[in-house]
Amino acid sequence: MRELATSLAAAHGCSAEVDYERRYPPLVNHAEQTAVSVAAAAALVGAENVLGDAPPLTGSEDFSFMLQAKPGGFVLIGNGMDPDGTFHNVHTPLYDFNDDIITLGSAYWVSLVRQELGAH
Repeated sequence: MRELATSLAAAHGCSAEVDYERRYPPLVNHAEQTAVSVAAAAALVGAENVLGDAPPLTGSEDFSFMLQAKPGGFVLIGNGMDPDGTFHNVHTPLYDFNDDIITLGSAYWVSLVRQELGAH
């Protein structure tokens, strides 16, 4: 990254400095807790609507610090598509939270507690 920045800057008669800090550890879910999370979601919306082995993401997330202290799992709850079939990611100007997902999101947490307590 440093070499690329300095080379590009030099090509335009400028200089560049790179100060890179690794601030967040990678977020890696624990297998046992992920299985419980997947079961809780599947009990609610059906296994065909749950992606339990999603590919890794390149964003940063401070929940990674929690997972260093205690086993757990980070989940994403789908927000749905816009009527035209598009969607906008969180933290972008066009993102519009789907209020209709609040009930389902809340129900997920109830389902998760039931899974943990063995009260499927």
